[in-house]
Parts: sequence; structure tokens; C-alpha cells
Amino acid sequence: IGGQLSPWPTHTSGQTILHNRKPCSYDYRKRAGWQQHPLGTTKPRYLEQLENYLRKELLLLDLSTDSTQELRLQPYREIFEFFIEDFKTYKPLLSSIKNAYEVMLAHQREKIRALEPLKAKLVTVNEDCNERILAMRAEERYEITMLKKEKMNLLKLIDKKNEEKISLQSEVSKLRKNLAEEYLRYLTERDARKILIADLNELRYQREDMSLAQSPGIWGEDPVKLTLALKMTRQDLTRTQMELNTMKANFGDVVPRRDFEMQEKTNKDLQEQLDSLRDDYEEVCKEHEILLQLHMTTLKERDQFHSELQEIQRTSTPRPDWSKCEDVVAGGPDRWQMLAEGKNSDQLVDVLLEEIGEGLLREKDFFPGLGYGEAIPPFLRFDGIVENKKPTKKDVVNLLKDAWKQRLVEEQKEKFPDFFFNFLEHRFGPGEAMAWAYTIFENIKLFRSNEVMSQFYAVLMGKRSENVYIKQKETVAQLLKEMTNADSQNEGLITMEHLSTVLKSTFPFKKEEKIQELMEAGGWHPNSSNADLLNYRSLFTEDEEGQSTPFVQKLWEQYVDEKDEYLRELKQELGMELHNEVTLPQIREALISIDPSLEKQTLNSYLIQAFQLPMTELPEEGEEKEESIVVQLKIALQRLQMIDIRRMGSREPEPAS
Repeated sequence: IGGQLSPWPTHTSGQTILHNRKPCSYDYRKRAGWQQHPLGTTKPRYLEQLENYLRKELLLLDLSTDSTQELRLQPYREIFEFFIEDFKTYKPLLSSIKNAYEVMLAHQREKIRALEPLKAKLVTVNEDCNERILAMRAEERYEITMLKKEKMNLLKLIDKKNEEKISLQSEVSKLRKNLAEEYLRYLTERDARKILIADLNELRYQREDMSLAQSPGIWGEDPVKLTLALKMTRQDLTRTQMELNTMKANFGDVVPRRDFEMQEKTNKDLQEQLDSLRDDYEEVCKEHEILLQLHMTTLKERDQFHSELQEIQRTSTPRPDWSKCEDVVAGGPDRWQMLAEGKNSDQLVDVLLEEIGEGLLREKDFFPGLGYGEAIPPFLRFDGIVENKKPTKKDVVNLLKDAWKQRLVEEQKEKFPDFFFNFLEHRFGPGEAMAWAYTIFENIKLFRSNEVMSQFYAVLMGKRSENVYIKQKETVAQLLKEMTNADSQNEGLITMEHLSTVLKSTFPFKKEEKIQELMEAGGWHPNSSNADLLNYRSLFTEDEEGQSTPFVQKLWEQYVDEKDEYLRELKQELGMELHNEVTLPQIREALISIDPSLEKQTLNSYLIQAFQLPMTELPEEGEEKEESIVVQLKIALQRLQMIDIRRMGSREPEPAS
């Protein structure tokens, strides 16, 4: 390079370019002023080497990838580094320039990398918004179409009523015209009658005069007598004429009664028709106004609902797509459909939590001990870690069923948690009992949707009396026994009529709709006949995980609903708030009031449970210390909810026959 920069390629063939050198340059010191460079200068060798290297590197690049621009920069970056290394004098300045560009490129690269997820999210949000807008537009178009159809129907109805109105008006005009014509005709007849009467009177007078003139003996009478008779006759004529004039004046415009009554009847009928049509017209007008108001109200409600819908769509959480769980839950779509059948969103969340919890429970090899605190159940009091036995749901259900069988055989002297731990010690030995206790407890606490596990957990934790489970099993066994007795052929089949009879005899206090629900759960439907046969034994089967049939599940649901209704009636009978205190006599009277058939022993058991009294300390009815025994109503109802409490008879006493 010779210590100075080459001027190429500023000089080309056939061109003369003047350079204004800076005072610090070598050319300025060598030759002051302007200098004209020679023409046709060739490229420096170093420049040609750099260009050849750049061309070679660019040809070797793979430009089909997404990072093409990044790759294209690398050869230029290397050329620039060579250039910096060879020009020692300008190396700091060029290095700072290069670093500034590298920093800026890195910053832009990070910004692009940060914006790429936002771009994808923006595309997704844009698609969702477009789908919502299209759905809302389709819904609005449908609503507009329906409103237009309704508007056209209303307009047609209005046109029809207007046509009827015009028709009625024309009919009224025609009737008025006919009435005027009849009136004129009657006036003409009246005038003609008057003229006829006058002509008849004139003819009568003429006939009388002629008869007097032709009578030969009339001139022989006394003239005085004739004069007097003529005078009296003229007086009679005058009086008669006056009466006739009075009659004409008074009754000249009177028509015959028969015609008057006919016209009056016709007029009355027309008036009634007119009133009826006027009422119909007014009613139609009112209905039209109401429809218009209803239409305006509907439009306002539609706009309001549309605004609320937009607000809800903007702020609310979208409904979950439960089909996404098919690929996650073990067993695939078939098992998920079986688990999700007939369940709402809240129940599906429980199912999903159970599935997730089951997976987490399988992953645990040990459980941490809960210690020896008073709040810890006796069968879980242990320090240290215990092994997770990892049984299947079927194994847990079978183990719980065996525990119930042994519990029913024993006399139930010990508490249920102690019995449960003793059962595990007897079954697995003292060394494994604690591990199985923790394992069973975690399983029944997780699988709340399983009937056997949920009921065992409620009894084990003291939330429900074991008598509830025992009574329910006895009820199911009694029902199966009654159906077996109704099966005279012992074929396992009974008719729907027999099923209804057995249900009504076993549950005499159930309402008809409750019996209907049980029959529908058993397989009856409205199109069935009473002669249809039913395999009643299939109503009491259980699957391998202890899940009973819909018929037994409906029995349990009705029992829970009836218990809640019984306690609700008790609260209404007491007429108190839940935080108020209630005495023993008040609950006794309320129970007798809502259930008059309640036996004394059963009543005492309810009172013992509500007030947590020993049997020996329960006062008799009428004792003074009854009033001193009080408890909060909410606590009393919660205690009664734990035991088997049910109606023993009808609330209203049966009328005497």
C-alpha cells in the first residue's frame, strides 16, 4: 500500500476527477493545491484479492435457508476485519465503527426474536376475532331476517285489518243510504195516506148530500128540528175535525208499529254489529300499538343483549373444550366419553382432577407422616415416611367392601376409625397397617366420584354416621327381596306394573313423580306398556370399581333430597335464623309437628344426636331442665344431617273414615 490509500476506483477510463486533499494528508504536503490523477489506473492487487475472496465465499453460501441475510453478512464481516487488520493506523476507528454496527445488529436481532411470538399470537388473535365477528354477523343477519319476517307479518295483519275497516265503513254507508231511502218512502206513503183520507171524506160528504137531496120525505119534517139536527151535526163535525187535526198533528209522523218494530230491530242489529266492529277495530289498534311497543322493546333488548354479549365475550373466560382431554386421559377418547357422560362442567373438573391426582398418586413412592397432633385421625398418627402401596381402584374398592362386611358382622363397640386400623392390622399385619392406612386414605380422599370410596371417606372422617350406609344397603336389599317375591316364575323378570307396585309398597311416602323417576332410571319410558318385562336383577349390579346402576344412584339421590327437605321443614317450623339458639323442647315440638308418626325412641335418638347428650341424661318431656339445654340451630341441623333421618309418616293426619 506504501503508506497511503489507493485512489481507485474513483478514477475510471476517460474521466478526470479532482480531489480536495485535507491539509494533514501526504499529498497535501507533497503537492499543495489541486492535483489531476492520471487516467486508466488499474485496481490494486489487495483489492482484487478481497473481491475474489468475497465472491468465492458468497458462492459457497447456502441461500435456501431462513438465515440467508445473516450468512451473507459473514463474508463482508470477514473482509472488513481483514481491512481493519491491514490498516493499523485506522484500526481503532474502524473497530469502533464495526462494534457499533455489531451492537445495533444484535439489538435488532433480539428485537426481531422477541417480536416473533407476538406475531404468531397476533395472527391467532386476529383469526379468533375474525371468527367471532363472522359468527356475530351471521347471528345478527339471522335476527334481522326474523325481525323482517315478523315486520312483514305485522304489516300484512295491519293491511288486513285496514281492509276490514274499509269494508265495514262501506257497509255502514250502504246501510245509512238504505235507511234514508226507507225514510223517504215512508214519508211519501204518509202524505199519500193523508190525501186519500181527505178524498174519502169528500166522497162521504158528497154521498150524504146526494142522499138528503134524493130522500122524498125529508122535506116533510119540522124545519126547526132539522135546523137543530144540522146544528148539532155541524158541531159534531167541528169537534171531529178538531180531533182529527189533533190526531194528525200528534201522529202525523207515526209509522205502523209493526214496521217500527222491524226497523228498530234491524237498526239494533246494525248498531250491535257496528259496536262490535268498532270494538274489534279498537282492539286491533291496541294490539298493533302493543306489538309496536313490543317490537321497540325487543329491539332495545336485542341491542342491550348484543352489547352485553360483546362485553361478556371481551371479558369472560371462554368455555373449555373438553374434547382436548381425550388425548390426555389414560384410555383415550372412549374412556373419556364414558367418564364425561351426563356430567356438567363442575363434575368434569372433578373427574379431570381425579385423573390428574391419580397420576400424581402413582408417581409417589412414599407419604410423609402427619405426626401425633390431636387434629390428626388416630389411624394416621405417625412420624416419618410410609410406603405408597399403589393399589388399583378395584383393589381399594374390594378392600373397603371387605371392611364393611366385617363391620356388619361385629357388634360395632369400637369407633369406626379404630375398627378400620384394626382391620388393616389383621389383614396386612402391624408392620404394613400404617402404610395401607395412608394409601387407602389418600385414594378415598381423591376419588370422590366413586360411591364406595366417597361414602367410606365420609364415615371415616365423622361427616356421616355409618348407620346411613347400613340403612341404605338394607333398603336396597329389601327392594330386591320384594321384586324377587313378585317374580313368581323365578326367571329374573317382572313387569313394569309389578315394579311400580313394589316401589309404592316399599316407599309409601314417596310422591308419584319420585316413583316415576325411579321407574325411568330402571328402564321405563313413556312409550312402554305395563306388560313390558324388566330384568330386575340388573338394577342392583355393580361394576368392578363399585359403581352402581342409575337405579340405585337415583335411590341415593332421592334419599339425600328427602333428608334435606325434612331438615328444611324442621327449620321452617322453628322459624329461626341459623345463628339463633334453640332449646330441646322446641326441637321436640317441631319434629312432632312435621312428622306426627315419629316414634318416641326414634325421636329421642334425634334429640340425642342434635344436642350430643348421653342416653341417660336425656330429660323426659315436661322436666324443668329441658329449657336449659340449648344449642345453635345451625350446629343442630349439621348434626342431624350426619345420621339416618327420614320421614316416618305423612305430615297431615289421615281423615277418619
